Amino acid sequence: MDFGVVLQTTPPASRVVDLTRRAEDYGFTHAWTFDSHVLWQEPFVIYSQMLAATRKIVVGPMVTNPATRDPSVTASLFATLNDMFGNRTICGIGRGDSAVRVGGGRPTTLAALRSAVHLIRELANGRSVDVEGTSLQMPWAARSSLDVWVAAYGPKALDLTGQVGDGFILQLADPDITRWMVARVRAAAEAAGRDPAAVKICVAAPAYVGDDVAHQREQCRWFGGMVGNHVADIVERYGSEGEVPQALTDYVRERKGYDYAQHGRAGNTHAAFVPDEVVDRFCLLGPVEAHVERLLELRGLGVDQFALYLQHDAKDATLAAYGEKVMPLVTQHAGAPA
Repeated sequence: MDFGVVLQTTPPASRVVDLTRRAEDYGFTHAWTFDSHVLWQEPFVIYSQMLAATRKIVVGPMVTNPATRDPSVTASLFATLNDMFGNRTICGIGRGDSAVRVGGGRPTTLAALRSAVHLIRELANGRSVDVEGTSLQMPWAARSSLDVWVAAYGPKALDLTGQVGDGFILQLADPDITRWMVARVRAAAEAAGRDPAAVKICVAAPAYVGDDVAHQREQCRWFGGMVGNHVADIVERYGSEGEVPQALTDYVRERKGYDYAQHGRAGNTHAAFVPDEVVDRFCLLGPVEAHVERLLELRGLGVDQFALYLQHDAKDATLAAYGEKVMPLVTQHAGAPA
């Protein structure tokens, strides 16, 4: 199992760069950031510094979207970074949440997302692509290599992920929900004539190591609010009693609205509707042993990468705990004979 870290580009950018450097030293393979240009600083500018300060860690957004960034511009950004730093970028993409909603917009359609995945991947890999009857190609990007991983929750988005994504990003760490979603993505990949095992699976969630679980819950409750934005869309489209697991949809019944000015922040007052049980299921909390147990369970479900959100008051301690204790134990247990 690979490990990634998910950072907000909160000023100063030097702090983001330092956390990326330290993550690489601890053995993390990926450093992801939010991409919400109004709430936080512009990530692609900071990616250059993150890549310049490291040797091999892979960098990219979790997640960008086709609404606030033209896909051809996004492809050029990735291809430029790949040329500068040796193919060390990755594109996580979804329909859009805070980046569009903070200005009163709405997520894009799945059709727009599908088109963006194709266009970004083709252009950023140096290939030609047809855009409304015009053939586009970046001749200087011939040696660029980019994977595009799709973030999804709902059935149709999961199907799209299996059909076109190089990877699947699931932003929660509940094993039961993970099992259902991974199965849906892999079934869609197989139906599309693809190798289901070729679609990488990334679970991303806050992780907080320590014994004071009550405090950890309050620091991570914001995540249930963030996921709730997507779940509310699913409930509106599919209802609360359908093929989507009720473990995912039930808790948004008490959701009364959401303030994007508090998005992704510990202490978010619009996440009060999220019960302790959901925080415990969606996040990784508690002592080292609890993290190792959950991670091994996720690995058994086919998860290739766990990316931990560092949006709480113990960023440094949690990063160190993972690098020095959690990750070595997961590797040790995973390599042990059954």
